[in-house]
Amino acid sequence: MNRQEHPPLLEARDLEVRFPVRRGLFGRLRGYVHAVDGVSLSVWPGETVALVGETGSGKSTLGRALVRLVEPSAGQILFEGEDLLALRGEALRRRRRDFQIVFQDPYASLNPRMRVEELVTEPLVIHRWKDRAARRQRAAELLAQVGLEAGALGCFPHAFSGGQRQRIALARALALEPRFLVLDEPVSALDVSVQAQIVNLLSELQERLGLAYLFIAHSLGVVAHLPHRTAVMYLGRIVEEGPTEALFRKPLHPYTAALLAAVPAVEPGAPPPRPLAGEPPSPLRPPPGCRFAPRCPRAEDRCRAETPPLAEREEGRRAACFFAE
Repeated sequence: MNRQEHPPLLEARDLEVRFPVRRGLFGRLRGYVHAVDGVSLSVWPGETVALVGETGSGKSTLGRALVRLVEPSAGQILFEGEDLLALRGEALRRRRRDFQIVFQDPYASLNPRMRVEELVTEPLVIHRWKDRAARRQRAAELLAQVGLEAGALGCFPHAFSGGQRQRIALARALALEPRFLVLDEPVSALDVSVQAQIVNLLSELQERLGLAYLFIAHSLGVVAHLPHRTAVMYLGRIVEEGPTEALFRKPLHPYTAALLAAVPAVEPGAPPPRPLAGEPPSPLRPPPGCRFAPRCPRAEDRCRAETPPLAEREEGRRAACFFAE
């Protein structure tokens, strides 16, 4: 798709999510955790955008805020130009048909007391979609889409492997024919061989159904062959964004370079992975200037005093680093 000719399907503008931290008997306000701090991000129809960063970077919070499972503290979320944060009640319920989320842990995201048919058709029941016979037929079609037999409809989740459970969760997310899915680390709880199967399935579904994805992951190695674009997040902010191939070939931000160095190589004789040194600062008290400066091997005094803007450094690529040019 030519992005110059079409508006984004989903767009976040200066999005913030802050969580109050209280302590003491009377719950005195201690401060705020800046989980998402001024993030702007767009996803076009049929596109996959990967969102990558360490644990605690704010990736999952951002994903959940985009589908209104977490309420933003400031900013805008536009879906086809409509302000999602202005929707309430029935209007929001109708709009939810267009976007869904698949969670990280397939063992925890499915109610163990519900059969597969109930799990997959629950969104259809909530949205009053036709009668029970039609819903059952739809459930069988959804299972076929994700590579499962219709005989699974009468089984409970404990009868399936982790990869099969994630397929059931994906079938459930597809029930209402959404156009945008947040995939919150959908393969991190699975074996490596099963991860590849799920990633291939997601690619097939995207091509067949025209879906747009926000694919959240903590390792760049997971998303190397899937997304069209990748955004790298650190301590609540996006520090680099651009086409995935270009980002892997030449990272512009030291944090992106560090994440790439931590990915195990498959070629014989390749250097061993280098884990990123140090721990991220507390999101309750983020450091001034560049938030990566305390861990950055290239940091100078300017980095510790000034915040580098997330600006276009090359065509189609943005980075928040004074050395990106």
